[in-house]
Amino acid sequence: MGAKKENNDDEMDEKVKKYLRGEAANLEGLKDKKLKGQLAVREDLYGKSAKTAAKIEKWLLPSEGGYLEAEGIEKTWRIKQESIAREIDISSSKNQYDIVLPELGPYTLDFTSNGRYMAAAGRKGHLAIVDMKTLNLIKEIQVKETVRDVVYLHNELFFAVAQKKYPYIYNRDGTELHCLKEHGAVLRLQFLKNHFLLASINKFGQLHYQDVTMGEMVGNFRTGLGRTDVMQVNPFNGVVALGHSSGTVTMWKPTSSVPLVKMLCHPGPVSSLAFHPNGHLMATSGKENKIKIWDLRKFEVIQTMPGHAKTLNFSQKGLLAAGTGSFIKVLADFSGSQNYNSYMTHSMAKGYQVGKVLFRPYEDVLGIGHSMGWSSILIPGSGEPNFDSWVANPFETSKQRREKEVHSLLDKLPPETVMLDPTKVGTVRAPQKKEKPTKKEIEAEMDAAIETAKDTDFKKKTKGRNKPSKRAKKRQEMIERAKKPLLEQQIQEHETSRKKQKTNPEIEMPKSLQRFVRRKQLNYL
Repeated sequence: MGAKKENNDDEMDEKVKKYLRGEAANLEGLKDKKLKGQLAVREDLYGKSAKTAAKIEKWLLPSEGGYLEAEGIEKTWRIKQESIAREIDISSSKNQYDIVLPELGPYTLDFTSNGRYMAAAGRKGHLAIVDMKTLNLIKEIQVKETVRDVVYLHNELFFAVAQKKYPYIYNRDGTELHCLKEHGAVLRLQFLKNHFLLASINKFGQLHYQDVTMGEMVGNFRTGLGRTDVMQVNPFNGVVALGHSSGTVTMWKPTSSVPLVKMLCHPGPVSSLAFHPNGHLMATSGKENKIKIWDLRKFEVIQTMPGHAKTLNFSQKGLLAAGTGSFIKVLADFSGSQNYNSYMTHSMAKGYQVGKVLFRPYEDVLGIGHSMGWSSILIPGSGEPNFDSWVANPFETSKQRREKEVHSLLDKLPPETVMLDPTKVGTVRAPQKKEKPTKKEIEAEMDAAIETAKDTDFKKKTKGRNKPSKRAKKRQEMIERAKKPLLEQQIQEHETSRKKQKTNPEIEMPKSLQRFVRRKQLNYL
């Protein structure tokens, strides 16, 4: 019993260390009693908060999410959804369903950041908002034109739809709020939730960024690489990645008209791409039947797997889903060595063409949009088991949602903070020392400037204005103009050196008189 208690105490101490804000400050050397007392109270509060957080982790949070485990020679990828359904509880079994709407498909999906609501969009103009906890249909509308993509904005109250001519923004009740005509005929939409930016790529290869809080168009760039419908946002840094028909993947930010990164990923067209939640891994698939995993810190391939994928998506726990035709494959990396192996497979009914796969946040559920409607299957271990109510709360009330909206607007990041390495934000750039050019370099620059001035050709002008004397005078003026900046630089350097000599009279004075100069300066001061 005593040994067990000691083990529990050791475990608790380790958890407390995890939540402590570094080592405690040494207050013994402080002489100010008031400051010493204030810091002691603060250190005590830090210790208490770390202990409370450790207790919450121990009693309220499970240590880790569960996965499928095979016994003996059995393989997890052989386990079907029917056998999973026989072993789970009633509430989990509700997440296995098929919605068949063949006249309105193919369908694409999007979930809110807390996983509570889903927006489904059919190519024939059908839009539906579903509460995933109760599986109640909140609203459905028919826009009566082609719908290519749908994406939620900062919460479930607003969503953007890429329609035939322009993208539109609707509210939860299906009311049209805005028509974004500047974007054109959009193929894909993405939302940067920390920056409140709606990014779109249209059929002419133009990338647009629009601030949804102010309505301002932040960026409008021509990619110059043709039409593409492969677009994804890196959740780590907010960089938008585009996959092109040339096999390249370009990464963009809203304040640059040229891509930050342009990397050749495949010899043929890129069919889909996805980012890991930590932002350091990227999965791409090409038409040459290869799926590649990239390390974005070094921009190198760390794994190449055979197979084609029309759509890719990473889960919160790092599982990778790949869909093509009527077949879905889920890959997992349990060892942490970034080596993905087959974890689960699922075959749709014959003739179903998978258009999009998307993991539902905070649930072990994979949403599938296909040609005949949409479906949901169970993937054990895909969702984060412990949600942080300050980040995303699946059970949030309307009051909590309003509070969160206000806080997120106050914490909104400017477009300039989108960069490849966001850890540089807030750091100070090291001062760069300018190397002074040598005398030879200055003379060489001057000679080059004079030569260019001499070699300039003058336009032939009317009679009287093309005399040789006027030409020579003009050429001399050009030579003097070329010399001027370099001569000014030399004069400035000469003056600064003279000032230094004046301010230091010890150099001019002999050693025997230097002591009198010092005394005179002190008396003057």
